[in-house]
Amino acid sequence: MFDGDNTVLVVGAHPDDEVLGAGGAIAKHASAGDDVHVLIVTEGTTQQYDDESLIDQKRRDARECANRLGATEVHFGDLPDMRLDDVAHVEVNAVIEAVCDEIDPDVVYTHSRREVNRDHVAVHDSTLVATRPGSGVSTVLAYETPSSTDFSPTTDGFSPDVFVDVSEHFETKVEAFRAYSTEVREYPHPRSEEALRSIAKARGAAAGVELAEAFDLLRGYR
Repeated sequence: MFDGDNTVLVVGAHPDDEVLGAGGAIAKHASAGDDVHVLIVTEGTTQQYDDESLIDQKRRDARECANRLGATEVHFGDLPDMRLDDVAHVEVNAVIEAVCDEIDPDVVYTHSRREVNRDHVAVHDSTLVATRPGSGVSTVLAYETPSSTDFSPTTDGFSPDVFVDVSEHFETKVEAFRAYSTEVREYPHPRSEEALRSIAKARGAAAGVELAEAFDLLRGYR
């Protein structure tokens, strides 16, 4: 999967989801020579901050984060932040399908459905539509999002069965996350650098490596 011959798409509902959930994998794909794209589905600002000028700032942050990870390009869907449950399912589908049509990905990462954040659930569902059989996608993986997946009260959904060794790329992930200065929190918040390291250590221990990211294999077409 990290052989330099893949086009990879990482789908996130909001700016920072992509690096929190799959930043190490992004850096590993890029280091291997894969063509990595990021899609941010919403504008990620209006429901959290009373300042629409931050939309442009979040875009700059997302591009800087992608640059630090080695990703090729960031795509923006500009759907309304924290309101995807009010957006027609076909509209969310269309945003993801448009990028898939443009770049023809082999591997796609998206949100888990085991989430407290409804935007994340909507993106998960629409990613499965965009990557359905015949789409050309070979592998679809779900990532965990600290402060969302881990806050879910349900016991089903995210069940990692793919562990990626990111020991050599974790510091790159942390440096890339720092590009989102408005999103970094103090420990013990899950979106703190220390908490991210703790998660990576726990996933690494489960896989027999120093640091890892964990994913739920949703689909594998072979």
